[in-house]
Amino acid sequence: MNSLQKKSSQAARADGSKFDDEARFLRSWLEKPLLTGAVAPSGKALARTMASFVDPTAKGPVIELGPGTGPVTDALVNRGIEQERLVLIEFNPDFCKLLTRRFPRATIVQGDAYGLDETLAGILDTPACGVVSSLPLFTRPMADRTALLRHAQALMQPQAPFIQFTYAMIPPIPKRPGSFTMAGSSRVWRNIPPARVWVYRGV
Repeated sequence: MNSLQKKSSQAARADGSKFDDEARFLRSWLEKPLLTGAVAPSGKALARTMASFVDPTAKGPVIELGPGTGPVTDALVNRGIEQERLVLIEFNPDFCKLLTRRFPRATIVQGDAYGLDETLAGILDTPACGVVSSLPLFTRPMADRTALLRHAQALMQPQAPFIQFTYAMIPPIPKRPGSFTMAGSSRVWRNIPPARVWVYRGV
């Protein structure tokens, strides 16, 4: 096989994987729309934006909530986060199996991200340097969202980021001076649909 044929073959496999992931997401969304939240995986531009807020030189694990088929996970690895530092919490058992194949050195936990204390019991031995979330927060009551942020902050180092994307223009958790800071990214227009990344830090 010459180099051109090899590149064409690799591109075909990549496209096939992308279409397979989109089909998995669509099927999962049709079965449980409130749990999956999106009909397609995060695009590369959005995944890179989310990963950019994680400092790869910071010590400690990185927790990812709702990784799905792993586009943000892949961006984190490309950012310089070793797989061994990744703790991926995914509710969907089929996605867990896929993540295990794609990121064999990461820690894959099948469980409920809204019950972090129980889900991560006995798993973390050092505070995390960041939490990256693709959970559909707007499908949950505000009390659940703020509790998730509070529990995530308890597992992280001081000032470590809680990173969340949404398709909405407004933040999923309103600003609360004295409890945490909040900053939003520019709109990621290259994602379909366009999205924004919100970063929360404890004070």
